[in-house]
Amino acid sequence: MKMENAIQETARYIQQQFEHDASGHDWWHIYRVWQLSKMISEYEGGDLFIIEMAALLHDLDDWKLSAENGTKASDWMNKIGIDYDTSDQIQTIIGEVSFKGAGVEADPNSLEAKIIQDADRLDAMGAIGIARTFAFGGHKNRLIYDPTIKPEVHRSFSDYKKSAAPTINHFYEKLLLLKDRINTDTGRKLALQRHQFMEQYLEHFFSEWNQEIKL
Repeated sequence: MKMENAIQETARYIQQQFEHDASGHDWWHIYRVWQLSKMISEYEGGDLFIIEMAALLHDLDDWKLSAENGTKASDWMNKIGIDYDTSDQIQTIIGEVSFKGAGVEADPNSLEAKIIQDADRLDAMGAIGIARTFAFGGHKNRLIYDPTIKPEVHRSFSDYKKSAAPTINHFYEKLLLLKDRINTDTGRKLALQRHQFMEQYLEHFFSEWNQEIKL
């Protein structure tokens, strides 16, 4: 299968898989990561086919969405005739994308992985990131906020996966940390405004929570 056909077939397949997701990991999240990855690649380089395929497939076996040991991405690539070496490279990138805890180093090993990790993290920031965070919290039946439960610095991926903390804690356990964990110059420029918006949102949130807004 030609590269462009493989990308378009994969996009259609992923849209079908995620079009009814309500956790913030829906098709439009994947679409935005796909488009952001292509935009960052225009400035940073990298193998565009690898980038597009990995961006499209990056959530297919995500631990947050499925308890299964994921083979969907590799199965799909085998189905459409992606060669073993390319499939293995894409699967390696997918494994490096996810945030694994504030105290866990997760530096990607290729330019392509850096670009996709940046795109995925950018979509977890700013106005869209805030919306997605509360969508996921609702999906997991988490409280919005509980001042008696403090944010944690998760020292292992296992601890991070087990966390059921209120949604506001997630800002301090992940989202506000992302600005300083972006890999590319292009990604860092895009992250700054989104980070500032989240800070402003939290300032308003706590002003309202503490009834500090004057008439």
